[in-house]
Amino acid sequence: MSSERVVIIGAGLGGLSAALHLAGAGQEVLVLEKNDEPGGLMGSWRHDGYRFDTGPTVLTLPSLIEDCLAAVGETLTDRLSLRQLAPAYLAHFADGSQVRSYADEDQMADEVGAVFGARHAAGYRKLVAYLDELYRLEFDRFMDRNLDGVRDLVSIQALGLVRIGGLRSMEAMTARFIDDDRLRRLFTFQALYAGVSPSAARAIYGVIPYLDSVSGVWYPVGGMHRVARALADAAEDHGVRFRYGTAATRIELLGGRARAVHTADGQRIRADAVICNVDPALAYRDLLPAEATPPRYRPGRRIGAPRYSPSAFVWHVGSNQPLTEPAHHSISFGGSWKNTFREIISGGQLMSDPSLLITSPTVTDPSVAPDGRHTYYVLAPAPNTDTARIDWARVGERYRDELTQVLQRRGLDQHGALSSGIEVSRVMTPDDWAAAGQPAGSPFAAAHTLGQTGPWRHPTRHRSIDNLLFCGAAVQPGVGVPTVLLSGRLAAARLIDARANRPARHLGR
Repeated sequence: MSSERVVIIGAGLGGLSAALHLAGAGQEVLVLEKNDEPGGLMGSWRHDGYRFDTGPTVLTLPSLIEDCLAAVGETLTDRLSLRQLAPAYLAHFADGSQVRSYADEDQMADEVGAVFGARHAAGYRKLVAYLDELYRLEFDRFMDRNLDGVRDLVSIQALGLVRIGGLRSMEAMTARFIDDDRLRRLFTFQALYAGVSPSAARAIYGVIPYLDSVSGVWYPVGGMHRVARALADAAEDHGVRFRYGTAATRIELLGGRARAVHTADGQRIRADAVICNVDPALAYRDLLPAEATPPRYRPGRRIGAPRYSPSAFVWHVGSNQPLTEPAHHSISFGGSWKNTFREIISGGQLMSDPSLLITSPTVTDPSVAPDGRHTYYVLAPAPNTDTARIDWARVGERYRDELTQVLQRRGLDQHGALSSGIEVSRVMTPDDWAAAGQPAGSPFAAAHTLGQTGPWRHPTRHRSIDNLLFCGAAVQPGVGVPTVLLSGRLAAARLIDARANRPARHLGR
């Protein structure tokens, strides 16, 4: 295969995945990144000896990281040290009960039996079998495959998904196996990552709790940003060139093809193909002319315009005190549930009875803080900026204090880890995500509504410009570290298979 120059805009996980797969196929790759380091949303922040991950904190399906590295002949252990978390989560419920979530089925069944009773342990095992079948039916055919139209959904696997209830609500399908409301929350809260409530999410999104609670959760020593750094270092070692601090300003089109990328410092970089690891809404607004913009992304569009997931209020804390009961990932569920989703998704309100994710990396990796110190990441789902106009400059500190009081009332912060022990503190609000370029101020990209899923989600290739590709959370297959890595692989596969004269429909693995 002859080598052609592929210019990738953005060194997020999707762009890094694409770069590695293209480098492994012998292509010349140049990555342009406006920031001074790789990772995109998987960023980092250092202050006074503390290291914080500013993006995702939950890592699942590390085999996809291995897949990226294998494209250039390396293994995961060449670049990263991963530790599986056991428990993956410690869940605290409003009634004072708690349960630890384990990937090992027998261990988790024992935990469920001890907390909820033998009947629920049996229901948990049936749920695991169901989620396993769901994952097997979905991965190869729908997640790890470019979907260009509805006809790509027609398959034996699709019929299988319908047969097992994949189009029913996630909440209803989970209730078939588990009738305890607390335990159901542990297997449905992940719907929020997809931007919908458990009652509105289709059961096909059970793959998220499958990866989360069945397949296992991992932690890269040094922090989540180490994943991005490892992929970038491997790519650079195998010929990929990076230009950091270089913002793309325009994709030049001529004769129905992408011909070059223009940068803020006045460069014109010739390209045989362009992969855009930028949210499509931003790419169409800032990089492409109106004639190349699909109707749903045009300015002023209301009907059919992209709908975005809720946002997040994130509080980073460096402290000299431990939490009451330390765990790498803790979830504090409020008593309210359905109303919580209504408030943040459609009501444009802050949660009146918050459910929170608290991550403490130093439980697993003390190296990310000074000796004897602790790092915390408190995430509170919040309305995005399309749904609510909240004055975060005025509300932010007050809301942070309210969350501290909530955790203290619930008994999670009896030592003052999030009050008297604070040495470093920083909050990120929906306004900060918006300022960083995230549409609607949401780090979770376009919501996985039915009209923004599968072939209805933005494809990895522009509909009319065949050498202009896309990858990232707003692109097929969707939100999350594993799916973003897949999107980069699928975008690269478009080019690799086209140049090898393989049918475009049978891309993917």
